[in-house]
Parts: sequence; C-alpha cells; structure tokens
Amino acid sequence: MLENMNRKPDAYARVLGSAEYSKIHGDVYFFGVYGGTIVVAQIYGLPVKGDEPVSGNFHGFHIHAGSSCTGTAAEPFKNADGHFNPGNSDHPNHAGDLPPLLANENMTWSAVYTERFNPEDVVGHTVIIHAMADDFHSQPSGNAGTMIACGEIKE
Repeated sequence: MLENMNRKPDAYARVLGSAEYSKIHGDVYFFGVYGGTIVVAQIYGLPVKGDEPVSGNFHGFHIHAGSSCTGTAAEPFKNADGHFNPGNSDHPNHAGDLPPLLANENMTWSAVYTERFNPEDVVGHTVIIHAMADDFHSQPSGNAGTMIACGEIKE
C-alpha cells in the first residue's frame, strides 16, 4: 500500500483554520487503492494541551457531507454539514468517520486506510478537524466539539 503514496493523489483538500484558529493549515490526500482509500493528513498549527479547548492533543477528523467550508461568524463551517453518511449508519460507523488526529508540537502527520469510501465518493465534500477528540459513541457525531478547520475535497 505504501507505494501508492508515491503517486499523485486521486483527490485532495487544502485545510485552513477558522478565524479563531487561523494558524491551522495543511493538506489531506486521498489515494485510491484496491477496495478503499488511503487518507494522508499533514496539518500544522493545531492547538495542543494547554490551549483550550483541547482533549489530550487529539482532534476529531471526519469527512462531512457538505460541499463548502463557508458559514457564519458564529459557525464558520456551518455549510460543511454533518458527517458523510450515505449508508445512514450510527456513529462511529459513518463512511466519513476517521481516526482522530494526534497533535505533537502543534502538528500531525497521519495515514489511515479505509474501505468505507473511494476517493471519487468524497470529491465535492469537505474534511473537518474538530477542537476535541471524537468519543466514538455520542450520537450523531461523537461530541468532538467545534469545527476548527475545513478543506473542500477536489480532484
């Protein structure tokens, strides 16, 4: 599978933080592989323990159903909508549920394989980073807190 990460990704998202979290920036890449997708996230400027609110340096990380990282002053990424969940599954079995990101020195690099979607399934949707860790049981979305960064997924 690792050899797949040496080629151009099938989809990507440029992630930027909200006005309150303006230091957050980075990229998420989607590589199609047999039966699923490798998702690679390289993110900088994440809040860490000591910055509030933070849950042990872990941040919820999800694909959301909306197509836009727009919103209001109170909810900067409101139009990202809820979790990408074409199968109408309970959380944490949404297609868009991904393992949380662990911030070390305000940055993270993560790679995960998922069979829940292919890159073409998520193009036109959004990737969201939350202020806190996903608890993996609260419905409908894991009680991960505020959406602090967003990226629109493109080919």
